[in-house]
Amino acid sequence: METKYNPSGFEKEIYKKWEDGGYFKAKVNKDKKPFTIVMPPPNVTGQLHLGHALNNTIQDIIIRYKRMNGFEALWIPGTDHASISTEAKVVGKIRSEGKSKKELGREKFLEEAWAWTEKYGGTIKKQLRTIGVSCDWDYDSFTMDENLTRAVRRVFKKMYDDGFIYQGNRIVNWDVEAETAISDAEVYHEEKEGNLWYIKYFFEDSDDYITIATTRPETMFGDLAVAVNPEDERFKDKIGKSLILPLVGRKIPLIEDSYVDMEYGTGCVKITPSHDPNDFEVGARHNLGQCIVIDTKGHIADGYGKFSGLERYEARKLLIEELEKEGFLEKIETISHAVGYSERTNVAIEPLISKQWFVKMDQLAKMAIDVYQNGDLQLIPDSLGKTYMNWLNNIRDWTISRQLWWGHRLPVFYTDEGEIIVSEDDPDENGFLNGVHVRQEEDTLDTWFSSALWPFATLGWPIENEKLDYFFPTDILVTGYDIIFFWVIRMVFSSIYNTGKVPFDHVLFTGLIRDSQGRKMSKSLGNGVDPIDVVNDYGADALRFTLITGNSPGNDMRYDEKRIIASRNFANKLWNATRFVLMNIDEDDDLKFDENTKLTLEDKWILKRLNNVIVEVSKNLDNYEIGLAASRIENFIWEEYCDWYIEFAKLRLYGNDENAKSDVKKVLLFVLNKMIALLHPFMPFITEEIYNSLPDKKDMLIVESWPKFREEFEFDSEEATVNSAIEAITAIRNQRATLNVGSKTKQDLIILAENDKFKNLLESLEGQFVNLANAKNIKILQKEDYNNDKEGLVNLVFNEFTILMSLDELIDYDKERQRLADEIKKLEAEIKRASGKLKNDNFVKKAPEKVVEEERKKLKDYEDLLEKTKKSLEDIREK
Repeated sequence: METKYNPSGFEKEIYKKWEDGGYFKAKVNKDKKPFTIVMPPPNVTGQLHLGHALNNTIQDIIIRYKRMNGFEALWIPGTDHASISTEAKVVGKIRSEGKSKKELGREKFLEEAWAWTEKYGGTIKKQLRTIGVSCDWDYDSFTMDENLTRAVRRVFKKMYDDGFIYQGNRIVNWDVEAETAISDAEVYHEEKEGNLWYIKYFFEDSDDYITIATTRPETMFGDLAVAVNPEDERFKDKIGKSLILPLVGRKIPLIEDSYVDMEYGTGCVKITPSHDPNDFEVGARHNLGQCIVIDTKGHIADGYGKFSGLERYEARKLLIEELEKEGFLEKIETISHAVGYSERTNVAIEPLISKQWFVKMDQLAKMAIDVYQNGDLQLIPDSLGKTYMNWLNNIRDWTISRQLWWGHRLPVFYTDEGEIIVSEDDPDENGFLNGVHVRQEEDTLDTWFSSALWPFATLGWPIENEKLDYFFPTDILVTGYDIIFFWVIRMVFSSIYNTGKVPFDHVLFTGLIRDSQGRKMSKSLGNGVDPIDVVNDYGADALRFTLITGNSPGNDMRYDEKRIIASRNFANKLWNATRFVLMNIDEDDDLKFDENTKLTLEDKWILKRLNNVIVEVSKNLDNYEIGLAASRIENFIWEEYCDWYIEFAKLRLYGNDENAKSDVKKVLLFVLNKMIALLHPFMPFITEEIYNSLPDKKDMLIVESWPKFREEFEFDSEEATVNSAIEAITAIRNQRATLNVGSKTKQDLIILAENDKFKNLLESLEGQFVNLANAKNIKILQKEDYNNDKEGLVNLVFNEFTILMSLDELIDYDKERQRLADEIKKLEAEIKRASGKLKNDNFVKKAPEKVVEEERKKLKDYEDLLEKTKKSLEDIREK
């Protein structure tokens, strides 16, 4: 191994070995149980960001763990065509060249879009390789490749034939920047300060008027009525009369509709059926018709004088001036209200009536609700179940058509007579389909329509094949909570509808990554972090480990470079510990660890601790508790193996007993081998590089078996004894630090064991006290054999033994009395807490018996320690 840990020296080479060697590949294997994950497809022309790095690190940890556990583990990668964002970039490119989308025409524009995709696509896949993703690249998919296109057409036709897809005039969310309809899920809302304008609408041939309040006065050109609530007594005598639309002069009726809230504003609502979803429904009930006054670019339509052609907000400003000038504006109130914005372009949405294609959602939503309620689909964390259910219970029909060219064109064709044909097949070169001349629908499908088919279409559906039968349904989806509506729910009902199966058992949601101050990362704040820069500076393993430690599902996390440095330090600690072990191994050493290896107390302790960490980390990973698993293995490696066991081992490594030296080398290497296997899913590069340096390596660590619990390593009493010894050595070190005792100064120790068994065990650890606690002379006695007639001793009290430290010339008795007094307070507080818990009937009756027993044992231990500590304080009270 190199002297210094330098990840840039081996990470790329290791990934190449994995990929070239086929270590990521999965195949149909009836002798193994499959485990499948599909990668949420990033934008094909996108760049890797920290969210991608987090999401894919978690997926990689799971897939590596399952692969090592004997599963036929398949991780399917791929990218999304991202219709709106990609088209916007291509439009920007051709605009910079002095051309327009319209001038180019559809075919030429699509050639530009494919060229853009080929030029910039693939970057993110190279970047994903940099962080170590072990997906099977043979399955790499794209939402516009041949098979996905086939699947999209099959599903569209099936849904159309089954009556789920229809065309109709409905109010849609219109993005005036992209000039396309978007679905409800693609709209986000922000609370904004705005105005509520109160406008007078006069009755025909009268000075009498009513006042309406609106936040969008520019839509009044499209008003076709004013509505009041049927229960509102204020307007009973005016129903059916005509009002004159200010500035326009159009006659509109005053109507009754229960939709109107009597308490809001003036109790009178202007009804604009073409520009508000609620007004659309009112208009339909009263046969008001339609009047579109804002066009697809967000400008006022023709026919409205000086307002026509103005951008909607410019028109609003001029309209308010005119209303005020003509005496129609009564007052203006400042309010706070939610404004909808396009998730793609960040432009305020314009509700607009438009002829679009929709998916009828009631029955499909019920499918997604049922599988969640019956437990076939589990969300992690389960608190997101409320979000899932709320969206489905309040769902509207899904607008799936987009007025774009880049994407899946609707497989809808119109005959010369206007008849609609939906077909999976294209017309021939002369434009004939099934012997009829047709033209194809211009619109493309919502990107999420194709993404919703991802779990099964990436495995070859709709063509039946053995991979689909074997690897589908998949097992878990890992994704951000922000796309639960866009993608997760749509995958669920699409899969059930098309295959009869839930696409995955579990969904693990990740949160957002914020900066160290808790702010969202953005270009404007300049606080974004490029994961590739982090990899170049610290290594991929440090990035991966930082992203998943201290992270719980569904919660946002903070990124701080200090944590990256800490992860790099952990990797460095492991590197140096491995070098220490390997430097103490000779070529001719017998390193076979078996039943003939003679184990000391310290060896049994580390093997028992290894057993513990194997069980705990495996349980955490089985429950997808990634952060807990990472923290546990880090604690074992850093504290238990490096800080304690290696120090314990030095006594034999540097001693003269060759048999003892041989045995400790075997244990050191055996545990090292197992712990790098446990760490491998989290930090794959450094563990693979270390494995390559070990004398007993086989193929590559990526395909090694996951460490298993071994009954013969259940050394419970030995573990307890060494734990107590560690606690004692730590206490001695702390006491010396408190008394400012220099490291070169050694002190005498007297260790009083509770019984003969502990006396024998402690005698076997005598050398460790000399080595690690700076002891000079040590006496180990049974407590009953000790005559306490010596002054100047510090008492350190433990359950199985007491340590008396001889520090006559150094001790500050005032400090020692204070330390014991503080310890007594702590113990009394713990006794009060434990007693209170055990007096609580709810705890005693409802908690597992094991937990209750553990609490009783803790209480007894605290009481014993309190008695001993009080005695120690009494012994030095007069000194």
